Amino acid sequence: MNKTQHIHFIGIGGYGMSAIAKVLLEMGYKVTGSDVAMSALAQKLQQQGAAVHIGHSPEMVHGADLLVYSSAVAQDDVELVEARKLNIPVLHRSEMLARLLNERKGVAVAGAHGKTTTSSMIALVLEECATDPTYIIGGEIVNLGTNAKAGKSDYVVAEADESDGTFLQYHPAIAVVTNIEADHLENYDGDFANIKAAYVQFLSQLQPGGKAIVNADDENIRELLPNIEGDTITFGVEETADYTATEIEPGDRRISFMMNVHGEQLGTVHLSVPGIHNVYNAMATIIACLQTGLSFTEAAAAIVRFQGAKRRFQVMGEARDILIVDDYAHHPTEIEVTLQAARATGKRIIAIFQPQRYSRTYFLLDEFSRAFSEADEVIITDIYAPAGEKQIEGVNSSVLVDLIRKHSNENVTYVADKQTVIDELSSRMNAGDLIITMGAGDIWKVAKALAEQLQSTEVTD
Repeated sequence: MNKTQHIHFIGIGGYGMSAIAKVLLEMGYKVTGSDVAMSALAQKLQQQGAAVHIGHSPEMVHGADLLVYSSAVAQDDVELVEARKLNIPVLHRSEMLARLLNERKGVAVAGAHGKTTTSSMIALVLEECATDPTYIIGGEIVNLGTNAKAGKSDYVVAEADESDGTFLQYHPAIAVVTNIEADHLENYDGDFANIKAAYVQFLSQLQPGGKAIVNADDENIRELLPNIEGDTITFGVEETADYTATEIEPGDRRISFMMNVHGEQLGTVHLSVPGIHNVYNAMATIIACLQTGLSFTEAAAAIVRFQGAKRRFQVMGEARDILIVDDYAHHPTEIEVTLQAARATGKRIIAIFQPQRYSRTYFLLDEFSRAFSEADEVIITDIYAPAGEKQIEGVNSSVLVDLIRKHSNENVTYVADKQTVIDELSSRMNAGDLIITMGAGDIWKVAKALAEQLQSTEVTD
C-alpha cells in the first residue's frame, strides 16, 4: 500500500467503515465510497476530501486499486461484482483494519460489552497524554468529536469485533477482553463453546512481548485463563486479580474508586461517567495505557476528562429536573448495568427498550425478561431487524412484555410505534423523571424528539 493508491469503500457511511476511511484519507490515500444514503459521518468525509456517491453502480469502482466492503454489503452487490470482474483486490472491513493494526502496536479491545467505551477511553487518555495514537472506534468520542484519527505514533487503538469471528485476524501488542457472553450465537453454530474458543485464540496471538488484559471477575474469562498463551494481566474487584478496585463511590453521572496493584494502592480514579461497568472499563484502560509507558498519575488525570462515547449513557436533554438519556444497551447484561447507573441519579426511571434482531431476542428471551427490575416503568417497542433478517415464529415484543411482567417488572407495556411513545411521554413527563431509551436500532430518535420538546418547552417557559 503506497500513498498513490485509490481505495473505494462500499457502505462508507457506517461507523466502522467511515472510521477506516477517515484514517486512510488522513494518511494520504485517495478515498471514494458509496452508500444507500448520506450520513453525517459520510458528510464529514466529503468535507475532508473523500468523494461519496449515493447509490451503487459498477462504474464507481473503476480506477480503484483496492476495494473495501462491510458485512452489510451483499455478495451480489454490483460494485463488488465489478471489482472482482476487473481483478481489483477486495478486502472485508476487518481485513483492512487488520492491515492497519497488525503493522503497528495494536491495542485491540474485545468483549461482549464495553468495547466502544473502553477503546474510546484508551484513545482519549493516549491523546490527552500526547501519545498521538491512531484510533478507529465504533462510536464517536464525545470529547474529540470524532470516531477516528491517523496519529503519528506506533499505537493503533481499535475495537475487535467477536460477533462474526473477524477479531481472529488481529495480532495486537495489547489485547483487552472486557467480558464474554453468549451473544451472536447464530455466527457460532449456536454453541457458546465456539465463542470461548475464539477468545482463547484471539488472546493467544499477540505480537512478541504482547500483553493480554482481562477481566477476572467474569466467570467465562476465569474459565479460559489456563488456556491463554502469553503474558496475562487480570483486573477486577476481587482480591485475586492483579489490579483491583476498592472504595467504589457511585454518584449522579459519575463514579470513583481506589485502584490497587497486588494489594498496593496506586491512587483514586475519578470518572465523569456513571456505573460499575465503567469502573471495569476504566481499569482496563489504565492498565493498557501503563503498558504504553504512561504513569498511573498521567492516566488518572486524563481519564477524568472522558465524557463518554456517543450512545453510551448520552445525555440528550435536561430541563425542569427531567433528564433524557440514550444508550446503546441491547443485551440483557448491558440493560441491567445501564439501569443501575440510572438508579444512581435518584430519579424515577422510565425505560424504553427496542429489541434488536429476532435471533438475539430468541436466544436471550429469558435473560431479557429478567433485566428490567431497576426501572420504575418499562415500555417495549417492536423488534428492530436489520435488512434481510427473517422473523422467527413466536418471537415478538408482546411475548417479551408478558415475560418481563412475570419475571422482573409488572409496570411494563407494549407500544409498537415510536411516534406513539413520543406522543405519550411528551404529555406526561414530570420533574424527577429520567427517561432512557435503549437499543442498537433507531430508538435514539425517541430520545432526540423528547429532548427537543423538552428544550422548546423550557424556552417557552
